[in-house]
Amino acid sequence: MKATWSAAADFLEKRLGLPPATWPRALPYLVVVVLTALQGKFGEGSAYWIYLFKTLIGAGLVCWAWRRAPELRPAWSWAGVLVGTIVFALWVGLDPWYPKLAENSGGWNPFAVYGQSALAWFFVGVRILGSALVIPFIEEPFFRSFLYRFLQKEQFEKVALREWSWTAFLAASAIFGLAHREWLAGILCGAAYQALVCRKGRLGDAILAHGATNLLLGLWVVREGAWQFW
Repeated sequence: MKATWSAAADFLEKRLGLPPATWPRALPYLVVVVLTALQGKFGEGSAYWIYLFKTLIGAGLVCWAWRRAPELRPAWSWAGVLVGTIVFALWVGLDPWYPKLAENSGGWNPFAVYGQSALAWFFVGVRILGSALVIPFIEEPFFRSFLYRFLQKEQFEKVALREWSWTAFLAASAIFGLAHREWLAGILCGAAYQALVCRKGRLGDAILAHGATNLLLGLWVVREGAWQFW
């Protein structure tokens, strides 16, 4: 494993011009992006089975990155809970008021494929737990730790998490937002999480906020049948 890690780090640094510290912060996100693109490509059911596979792979990659990216440690703060709740309210409240980057295809709705079955409810549970407990540990290290700091300095690990840069702040928030269909809410979301990291000087509060947002959004989707948010 150490030899594999050294070879990967050497490839990133010498061939791609990226520091080895990039690997544990970027690889989980890139794998998840690829698996997300495959959802639904192999029949309707594949959207749900691949999401399950993505969640399990993502959780494994988080465990792998845990020792290599110390900022992954979770943190508890009321600020994180508050920011996460506000972002959820903005995500839902702004939805009717701006054009989206893609047409609404009906959303990620296992009941449309499996009916009111135990399997459908299983996939709903996977989605809520995956988005609240796994995805924040994948997206936050990439956007708020790696990208924000890399935009300031190539050797990003030498940049403190709380170090402020308007250019990096706006660029990282915009890139995060444009990675979502709901781009405006995504930009505001990225800005809120990044501000929390810079204010607290740690990533854990943003991970908490992201998890709170996704948990509330997941419960809202199921309660209201608002599958377009998934």
